[in-house]
Amino acid sequence: MRIDPMTYQRVLGDELRKLRKQRGWTRKVLQGRLQTEVSLQTLATYELGTRQCSVVRLAEICLALEALPHDLLARVHGRIFTDAPGEHIRLELARVVEDAQPELLPLRRWARDRLRAAGARTAEVQLDLPALEQLAELCGVDTVDLMGRLRQVMTR
Repeated sequence: MRIDPMTYQRVLGDELRKLRKQRGWTRKVLQGRLQTEVSLQTLATYELGTRQCSVVRLAEICLALEALPHDLLARVHGRIFTDAPGEHIRLELARVVEDAQPELLPLRRWARDRLRAAGARTAEVQLDLPALEQLAELCGVDTVDLMGRLRQVMTR
């Protein structure tokens, strides 16, 4: 089994954001509860999954959110490593790049960039529902439509 670092970061950030919002807190409130100084921009990038969070910083954020780090990580792992149908789609990036559907042009570009970054033609990614929703918006199609199209691409 492989781990996709970008997906992991994004899911981790999503879980941090959910936890903060469950508390009814803004990032500013969370910032005030942290032991060390962390900018609002940095907190935002953690939540968006665009910046890596050290283990110590993650523990600090979890404790400020009155949550145990291992519980948060269990939710992240549950979202990433389960094979529940409908929860995610596994894609072979090379197949996405080879597809010719005009609506999926933004997705093909993204897949091509990911392949270049991975340096391999066999790279696989796993997309969960929030990622699929964002990609559907980018492609200008409905999420369910995108999922159907991607399943077709993977079965060809």
